[in-house]
Amino acid sequence: MIEAPGLLLTVIAFALVLGPLVFVHELGHYLAGRWFGVKAEAFSIGFGHEVAGFTDKRGTRWKFGWLPLGGYVKFAGDMGPASQPTAEWLQLPAAERAQTFQAKPVWQRAIIVAAGPAINLALAVLILAGFAYAYGQSTTPPVIGLVAEDSAASRAGLTHGDRITSIGDKSVARFDDLRLYAAMRPNETVPLTIVRDGQTRTLPLTIGQLREADRFGNQFRVGRIGIGPAAPVWSPVGLLEAPVVGVRRTGEIIGMMVDTIAQIVTGRRSVEELGGPLRIAQVSGQQLAIGWPEFVSLIALISINLGFINLLPVPMLDGGHLFFYAIEAVRRRPVGARAQEWAFRGGLAAILALMLLVTINDLGAFGLWRGIASLIG
Repeated sequence: MIEAPGLLLTVIAFALVLGPLVFVHELGHYLAGRWFGVKAEAFSIGFGHEVAGFTDKRGTRWKFGWLPLGGYVKFAGDMGPASQPTAEWLQLPAAERAQTFQAKPVWQRAIIVAAGPAINLALAVLILAGFAYAYGQSTTPPVIGLVAEDSAASRAGLTHGDRITSIGDKSVARFDDLRLYAAMRPNETVPLTIVRDGQTRTLPLTIGQLREADRFGNQFRVGRIGIGPAAPVWSPVGLLEAPVVGVRRTGEIIGMMVDTIAQIVTGRRSVEELGGPLRIAQVSGQQLAIGWPEFVSLIALISINLGFINLLPVPMLDGGHLFFYAIEAVRRRPVGARAQEWAFRGGLAAILALMLLVTINDLGAFGLWRGIASLIG
C-alpha cells in the first residue's frame, strides 16, 4: 500500500486538474463566440470576488474568482439567467447590439453553448489517442483460456476454448469488452452468447461481485466473470489510427457513465458511490503520487465527465440551454422568459441539492460521520 499524498500535493493536483479543464471548457465558448462576432465581457476561472485579472484590448476582463470550482464566459447581451433579451438590451445602439449574444440566430447560439462540452470531449480524445499511439492497445480475442474455480463463469458452465460473441445487449470483439461490461454490473444476470465446437449457445450468466482495494486502501465494488484470455495480444497503434482509438475509448467511458446513472436511478447502485469535488481532489493527489501517466489519464476522465454532464438537458447546464434552443428552433420563437426563469431556478435547486449530496458522501468516505458517531457513542 502506498502512503496517501499530503494536503499540499492534493491541493496542487486538484488545481492542475480542475483549473486547466475549466479553462479549456470556457475557452470553447469564448472561441465560438469570437468566431460569430460576439463580444465577451468577462472570462472567469472561479466564482465570486475577483482575486486577480486584467482587461485585454477587446474589452474582455480575464480574471480569477476566489471559489475555484468552475468558471464562466459572460457575453454581451447575455443579461439574465435564462439568456433572454431585456429592456436594457433593446436600448443598446444597433452596432453594439449586433455584437451581443442574443442578436445571433439560434443555430449560432447553440454552437457557442455546445463548444464548451465539445472541446472537453475533444481534449479527452486527444489524450487517449496519445496514449494509444505511445503504448498500443489490447486486441486480445474474447476466447476463454482459463476459468476460475467457484466463479460466475464456472457456475454458468463456461469452459476453455469458448469464444464469447455477446454479453447482455453488447456485442464482443475484444476481451476488454467483457471486462468493462462486467465491472459495471456486479450481481446482475445477463444472457451470454458463445461459440463452442462450431455451435452458438446462449447461457444465463450471473456476474460475480468482488470488493477490491487500490494502492491507497480505497475500496470499491466491481463485477467479475472469473475468466482469463487464451492468448493476450497487444498491438501497436499508428498515427492515423490513434484518433479512432481515442474516439472509441471516449465512447466507452461515456457508455459507462450512462450505465452508472441508469443503475443509480433504478436502485441497482447506491447514491453513496457518487463523488464530488472533495473526492476528485483526493483521487487527483493519489494519481499524481503514482505518476504522470496515471495523472494525465485522470485528466482525460474528468474532461469526459465535464463534457458529458454539461450536455445533460438540465437547466443551468449547457445542455439545458441547448434544450431550450431546440424548442425555439421548432417553434420559431423562444420559450417564454418566465417559463425559462422557473426552469432555471429548478435546475439551480437540483444542482445545489446534488452538490450537497456528493459533499455528504465525500465526507462520509473520509470517515467524518463515523468519527462523529464514535464520539457521540
